[in-house]
Amino acid sequence: MNIYKATKEDLSGVANLFNMYRVFYQQPSNVQKASQFLSERFEKEESVIFVAVENGNYLGFTQLYPSFSSVSLKRLWILNDLFVHEKARKRGIGKKLLAAAKEYAEKSGAKGLTLQTAKDNFSAQRLYENNGYKQDADFLYYDLTL
Repeated sequence: MNIYKATKEDLSGVANLFNMYRVFYQQPSNVQKASQFLSERFEKEESVIFVAVENGNYLGFTQLYPSFSSVSLKRLWILNDLFVHEKARKRGIGKKLLAAAKEYAEKSGAKGLTLQTAKDNFSAQRLYENNGYKQDADFLYYDLTL
């Protein structure tokens, strides 16, 4: 299995996984829109995607979005998406994708990585906590839906 930074040549494989990820979060299936969304991220260089591929099969991905910490005057990466195909789970792929994201963040001189997950996604919470992520106890996060 190879873990690497995806390019536009990976669009089709990543789009299928991205669509499955969105369906997991109760969104309607639409591979075409998923592909269009990711294509725009590649073209505008607005995100970094790592994929896990084995024998031409796309098994998982993680997507990072850039942000900044004004207080520390450093880059910050938002680990916005992490997904492993249901048939490929329990093989350490999520852990390897997290390691690739961490290495990339370190090389970019980032302050760190931040993420959020559903309150009932206990398997993801275990994965993150087992890989050094800590639940924030200092700040409350708010959203404004438009």
